[in-house]
Amino acid sequence: MKINTLSVLLVALGLATGLAGCNSAMQAYKKGVRHYDAGEYNLALTQFQKAEKGSIDPARLNYYMAESYRLSNRFGEAVPFYQKAIEANTTEPEARFNYAYALKSQGNYPAALDQLQQYVANAPKTTAKPVLDKAKREIETLKAINIIAQNKSLITLKNMSNLNSPGSEFAPVVRGEELVFTASRKEQVYKNNGLPMLGLYKTKLNQKPDETGNAPELFSSNVLQNDVNEGTPAFSKDGKTMILARGNNGKRKGGLDVDLYISRLGENNTWSQPLRLPISDSTAWDGSPAFSADGKTLYFASNRAGGAGGIDLYRTSIDASGRFSRPVNMGRDINTPGDEMFPYVGPDAKLYFASDGHPGLGKLDVFVATRSGGVTRVENMGQPINSPGDDFGLIYIEPKKGFLASNRTGGKGDDDIYFFQEGPAADTTTIVQNKRDPKRVRYFLAGTVSANETPIAPLDSARVRILDDATGQPIAEATTGQPGTFGKYPLQEGKDYTILAERKGYLTRREQFTMQGKSIPEIFLTKPETDTTFNVAILLDKGTLNKTFVLENIYYDFDKFNIRPDAADELDKLVTILKDNPTLKIELGSHTDARGSDAHNETLSQNRAKSAVEYIASKGIDASRLTYKGYGENQLIVKNAKTEEEHQRNRRTEFKILEL
Repeated sequence: MKINTLSVLLVALGLATGLAGCNSAMQAYKKGVRHYDAGEYNLALTQFQKAEKGSIDPARLNYYMAESYRLSNRFGEAVPFYQKAIEANTTEPEARFNYAYALKSQGNYPAALDQLQQYVANAPKTTAKPVLDKAKREIETLKAINIIAQNKSLITLKNMSNLNSPGSEFAPVVRGEELVFTASRKEQVYKNNGLPMLGLYKTKLNQKPDETGNAPELFSSNVLQNDVNEGTPAFSKDGKTMILARGNNGKRKGGLDVDLYISRLGENNTWSQPLRLPISDSTAWDGSPAFSADGKTLYFASNRAGGAGGIDLYRTSIDASGRFSRPVNMGRDINTPGDEMFPYVGPDAKLYFASDGHPGLGKLDVFVATRSGGVTRVENMGQPINSPGDDFGLIYIEPKKGFLASNRTGGKGDDDIYFFQEGPAADTTTIVQNKRDPKRVRYFLAGTVSANETPIAPLDSARVRILDDATGQPIAEATTGQPGTFGKYPLQEGKDYTILAERKGYLTRREQFTMQGKSIPEIFLTKPETDTTFNVAILLDKGTLNKTFVLENIYYDFDKFNIRPDAADELDKLVTILKDNPTLKIELGSHTDARGSDAHNETLSQNRAKSAVEYIASKGIDASRLTYKGYGENQLIVKNAKTEEEHQRNRRTEFKILEL
């Protein structure tokens, strides 16, 4: 009897201990998720590691761990957890995509290629186009990785061991006799990666630059703010104006509060408190500024809306009074569906930058862009500048000497600063740069013209003109045949074109076509000559009396009738339609949401329609071709709208054909 009682007690104790362990693991998992959602990835990992001891769903747990490493820029450490998550049949659609880049950061190119091919083959239809484009481009890069790896230069690298620490050092820049750099050395810890917050530091530039780094000190106590990250400074030619990036308190949404700031050197040799630049976008990440050699242009990186993909490079002009112009995207030859960062204009007037979208060896590679004859060429700087890791922030201090940052294996910490010198060193094996025979690509344009109806019907007898945007002159004219096809016609790299299609009974339509970003990187070319044809599908709307067209994205702020900038862009497209169809007369109809009284909404919609017509007339369209009407809330798209997005869909503008 005693033995049986003891057995029961032991079993009960074991069950209690097991349940306590399960509860403890689940509590750790839930804490980890809360930290993850807050953007505190290092704290999340601590909890997820505790949760591994329990019976948490391995697909979910391992994916969280992999993402925590990735989002804190520790791609290599994410590899085994992506693998475990995929083996446990994770349903996360981006798992293989991110796993591929993690594998690439380790130099495991065959496995990375396999994962990306599986990702593309099984990508849901809802996958964002820039992401899918990036994956497809990366597949081509990985297929050509052996050719990319052959690009080796006669350059020696040396880790700046006097300067680097177990933390992060990057973005070196020379100001006078000082080397200013960004480093994780503040007292407050960045919960994203567990390292101290980033700040600006300086050290005297040694006569032997590769020995620089003794006794670094804080750059300026006036610039320092302990609870945010600060870094990537750029200095004007006279060294008295500094642009820097500041923000990101470590919270998940904090990444959007990184902005560009300006600080000036006063008469007492003290830097002023930084002030936010008006060119910064409060809803985006803005960073890594750089001045042109003459100081009249500022380059920077941003993930603001309207770019080519992730983070793009922008430029802004600076006038004599120090005012900045509206930032301009650097274009699709430079920017890709991936990330472009750390711009720098070298003494040779070439643009150097880091990218993970152009064909490269690692996550970020260093590239150099040159422009000649209206065509921009982007070239990978090859090994040893680039590696499977992140390589970025390159600058020259002399024609053949400079610094860059990298988190490649063998470093002293996270990101390290390296000194590089072109030419052999006495104790280093040198490599001769490979030369390849130049290859030629011929580009062509072809397409189809069809009626915009269901099912889509090809249109013969449509007149198509291809115009050179620079001159406005046609480079080709054609009439579509029975299958509605036209082309092919030769195009030139770097140029912009307009395709104008017209047919009796249909509204004339124009489509923009640019060769920017469409040049095939030479690294992908396998033949001396390659022909590539771009196909464009043009849909013409039938010109039917009283037919109504919804103008996409013509939205108004609540209870307002002024034309917003985003609405102006869309109304400009309608202006183009009216210019291309000079006999067309239309009615602009405006609709409100259901908030407010009927009478108020009638008046509001009338004012909105009127403001749209006035805007169109201001662009040179004869007012006699335009009428307007406010429909109030009588024709709602979303009957019982609850969210602001649903209300905004009801606040729309349409145009109706009154006369052809």
